[in-house]
Amino acid sequence: MPQIKKKGKAGAAKNYITRTQAVKKLQLSLPDFRKLCIWKGIYPREPRDKRKVTKSLKASTTFYYTKDIQYLLHEPLLAKFREQKVLEKKISKALGRGDVSDAARFESRANDPEKTGKPRYTLDHVVRERYPTFVDALRDLDDCLSMLFLFASLPSTSAVPAKMIARCERLCLEFQHYLIVSHSLRKSFLSIKGIYYQANIQGEDILWLVPYKFNQRIVGDIDFRIMGTFVEFYMTMLGFINYRLFTSVGLKYPPKFDQLKDEQGAELGAFALEGVNIATDSSATKAITNGESDRIDPGTQAAVDKIVKQLKENEITDEEPAKTEASEDAEEAEQDTDAIDKFEPVAAGGDILPQPSYSSSDPAKLFSNFTVFLSRETPRQPLEFILRAFGCKRIGWDAVLGEGAFTHDESDPSITHQIVDRPVIQAAMEVDGDGEDNQTAHKVGINGRYPGRIYVQPQWVWDSVNDEELKSPEMYAPGASLPPHLSPFVKSTQGAYDPTLPLEAQETEAEALDALIEDADKGSDEENGMDIASDEDDEDEEKDGFGGFSEGEEEQDDGEEEEGSEDEEASAVLQRQIELEAEISGKQVKSKQVDPKLKAKLEQRKQLEKKAREEAEDLERAKGMLSKKKRKLFEQMQYTNKKKSTEDLKLREKRRKLEKEKNKA
Repeated sequence: MPQIKKKGKAGAAKNYITRTQAVKKLQLSLPDFRKLCIWKGIYPREPRDKRKVTKSLKASTTFYYTKDIQYLLHEPLLAKFREQKVLEKKISKALGRGDVSDAARFESRANDPEKTGKPRYTLDHVVRERYPTFVDALRDLDDCLSMLFLFASLPSTSAVPAKMIARCERLCLEFQHYLIVSHSLRKSFLSIKGIYYQANIQGEDILWLVPYKFNQRIVGDIDFRIMGTFVEFYMTMLGFINYRLFTSVGLKYPPKFDQLKDEQGAELGAFALEGVNIATDSSATKAITNGESDRIDPGTQAAVDKIVKQLKENEITDEEPAKTEASEDAEEAEQDTDAIDKFEPVAAGGDILPQPSYSSSDPAKLFSNFTVFLSRETPRQPLEFILRAFGCKRIGWDAVLGEGAFTHDESDPSITHQIVDRPVIQAAMEVDGDGEDNQTAHKVGINGRYPGRIYVQPQWVWDSVNDEELKSPEMYAPGASLPPHLSPFVKSTQGAYDPTLPLEAQETEAEALDALIEDADKGSDEENGMDIASDEDDEDEEKDGFGGFSEGEEEQDDGEEEEGSEDEEASAVLQRQIELEAEISGKQVKSKQVDPKLKAKLEQRKQLEKKAREEAEDLERAKGMLSKKKRKLFEQMQYTNKKKSTEDLKLREKRRKLEKEKNKA
């Protein structure tokens, strides 16, 4: 006899469990349950049919997989949460009895975990479970960095303690030091939300957002308890990643941290890196080399050098007969491998792939030959990070921006570039010295500029980094109109609007004709207005007796002056005369004669419209041959393409207007 299936014991009713049932099964409070789910990566699920899952169904009912909750039953953190709950009960009972001394004792133990008080839990095992390999952790690093950089810039409140902010800031600075040493930073972009950075670590592209250094205002409608739970996990995760990254490049972790320099605003300068593959000071490298030379015996070193020399001589004599053949083969191989392979599309009109090319300069040494000084109004932290990540080791700034600078003296002659973000500075003092000084002016000359130094705006650094080449400083001079700062993360697709290309190379034939026709109409309207005004002046002169002309006389004069344009001039004069007579008599003005060039353009426009109508009709007939499913898919594709083309058309129209205004100016 088959086993009878009971209702609610199989299918969807068994696979799903409500949040209330899960909390009762784990014997946890709701906040602890939320923490545990966030740390373990367990999220609510939505069943296909909620009515099959439970009878008591509400709109706010949250479901989880039953297997996920059973997996949490074996979590070691459950014991820590229960011990913490027991300790809180002891404190509440002592206060209920009025025994303040016992409550204070329990609370002191809770603040000191070493004395059998509040249990100290770690999330190390959770990180290892969620990310079995290091590449898995790198792929999930985007949200981690964005969250930690955000909390590092927040002010301390009751919801966001100062220790959490300091810990986030320290982890972020350690990660930036790794990017500087390994030259892993690739691109950056200034946006309204903040500064986007992209780095390539072990083949993985990581993109994160860093807010600007403004005073953040804490809003009351944000649940910082949930965000703090994420931050607690992300801090442990980034600590693991920093340790792995530092050891991979031969650095000791954690690096030495100077609390005094950090309090003085040094930030990156508060860390001292130590390791085998890096030397932060020339005296340290000298001491290391001197120590090695003292330990080596001179006699032993001479014997080793003699043996190595003999081995090299033997190798040369053995390889001489085969040297000619090997050299010929090497020359042939060099000739074959000198050329770079090109990626060509298989079919005409296919995707254009990026072509490989030899890099003439290393991006990691982009600013290595410069000594840069940052003015007080520029964002010091992002500029210092980007410049150091791309090779610059001599960065100076004013003392008010903090410690850790190469120099605080703006008049240092070794400075090659100065980054300013203000217009050209005039002299702040009068000749007699009675003027009032201000905070942004420097009394360094008539125009406030040091000779032999290049002055640029901060965007020069970002554009040079994104293009992997030094941009022309003249385009970024103080007070100059800056070029557009385009996002390096947006890849241009074929047929889409590209702001880097000229407008003529992107607009369609119909758009170009419409623009020419519009310009011609405006030009003819202006000419007609000027002609009408001149004809009115001539009519006034004729009334005063100072002359006039008739239609035949004007045609004769035009034939004598310009024989080639006789018909055009005659028709234009005739049209003007007709308009004047109609205006005097109050009759309706007859239609003017169209310019032959404009007429040809209008005919060409009509032909294009006719061709577009024919193509649309052919497309409709072809759609009728498709099945219903394929027709819907094709219509959806058409809708998407039309939406994109409409957006591109609006951008081209906007650019056309801007270029016209610029040409007029």
